[in-house]
Amino acid sequence: MATTDLFHIRTEEAPHMPAPISTTGVIGWMRQNLFSSISNTVLTIIGILIAYSLIEPLIQFALIDAVWTGQNREACLPQDGGHSGACWAYVKAYFPQFIYGRYPSEEVWRVDIVYALFLLLLVPLAIPNVPFKRLNAILFLIVFPVIAYFLLTGLVIGDLVVLPIVETAVWGGLLVTLVIAVTGIVASLPLGIALALGRRSKMPIIRTVSIVFIEFWRGVPLITVLFMSSVMLPLFLPEGVTFDKLLRVLIGVTLFSAAYMAEVVRGGLQAIPKGQYEGAMALGLRFWPMMYLIVLPQALKLVIPGIVNTFIGLFKDTTLVLIVGMFDLLGQIQSSFTDPTWSTPSTGHTGYLFAAMVFWCFCFGMSRYSIFMENKLHTGHKR
Repeated sequence: MATTDLFHIRTEEAPHMPAPISTTGVIGWMRQNLFSSISNTVLTIIGILIAYSLIEPLIQFALIDAVWTGQNREACLPQDGGHSGACWAYVKAYFPQFIYGRYPSEEVWRVDIVYALFLLLLVPLAIPNVPFKRLNAILFLIVFPVIAYFLLTGLVIGDLVVLPIVETAVWGGLLVTLVIAVTGIVASLPLGIALALGRRSKMPIIRTVSIVFIEFWRGVPLITVLFMSSVMLPLFLPEGVTFDKLLRVLIGVTLFSAAYMAEVVRGGLQAIPKGQYEGAMALGLRFWPMMYLIVLPQALKLVIPGIVNTFIGLFKDTTLVLIVGMFDLLGQIQSSFTDPTWSTPSTGHTGYLFAAMVFWCFCFGMSRYSIFMENKLHTGHKR
């Protein structure tokens, strides 16, 4: 036997072969994540059955049996003993009230401008690579609130009525929900950071005041805060001094959220290694430059999930303002149930389903954006 018959030497590169179809694409992902073992397969099948049992009736109610057009309740009543689906005709009829509340119809263009300005300033602020971030932040945090305030409430200069006054008592729907949520989110974050720094301060007075503030607001439920701000606070004010009910709610929600935000930020501050503080002090940085340039950027990056979780909780807690007589989105939907024109067995379910969809869209959007920012900002912390 010749020596060359015992082995083979390849003189050219072997052709590239595609990976087995069972390890790539959708099939590969399913094999790896859903059917990688007998136990995972059983759990996957059980999960599919549970999801089907929940989703199938929802699709049946919201889409298949739904009523999309109609002038009154007659269109949404069950026909021939059948099941009544979602009454989307009712949502269409009440949609302006769900968005604007009882805001005067001839003045809703002012609310539309506020919505448009909010989006035009928020979108570029949220995109990392858009230039002029400092100018954008100034416009969003300082200029926009002033413009929005006068647009929504009105403007009177002397005897000249530039914009008719619209009392906050007639505000409602998504407008109130966004005003409370956005104000609470924007105001509670810097206040929470200040409280977190104060709680870690070496000055006893500042530390004690911060601890008392945080523990007080964390020790009472938000519903109690709203009752106190709306009902009890006016009793302690001097005679003739009043605060707008919406302003009282905004202050209560902001202080309540700031206490929880402070604990989230404090967790991030404690996660920063001591060497970062020592390195900053070795460079000659004083307290505030050290916090602004070295410590806080790292701490806030670490607690993005906690911060966004607090924001989401605050956004959903805005529904509690109904108990003090303010009709946010959910309150406006509930008040519509008393209208006999659209009183059907499916009206309530449809209204709550619509509210759930709106809240889910906002909360899911905040959640996905936080994940995007985590992936963009992580530097060696991701596991």
